Amino acid sequence: MANNKSWHTVCHKNDLLTGAGVCALVNRDEQVAIFLIDNRRVYSIANWDPIGQANVLSRGITGDEQGEIFVASPLYKQRFSLTSGHCLDDDAVTVPHYPTRIKNEQVQILA
Repeated sequence: MANNKSWHTVCHKNDLLTGAGVCALVNRDEQVAIFLIDNRRVYSIANWDPIGQANVLSRGITGDEQGEIFVASPLYKQRFSLTSGHCLDDDAVTVPHYPTRIKNEQVQILA
């Protein structure tokens, strides 16, 4: 099976606020939540909250628990790791995460 993933430029780094999320559409139908942490690290996970059944994770609150960077869903407050997509409050739940980089001040997602 061929790997059809490619880097998508979604915004300029200056369009992001540290600790806050934004949503971008990639591949015409994938909503991705993007987070800038410490003004230098950028992470992306699916925007879909599988527990709340809504595209809302980009509106969540970011935090750090014992070195694990997460976003808490604005609906039921489950925390999702920004590095892996795993739910910190329910081991059976996960969301897709996407390799993300900043290249020439542009935020890019591999999807």
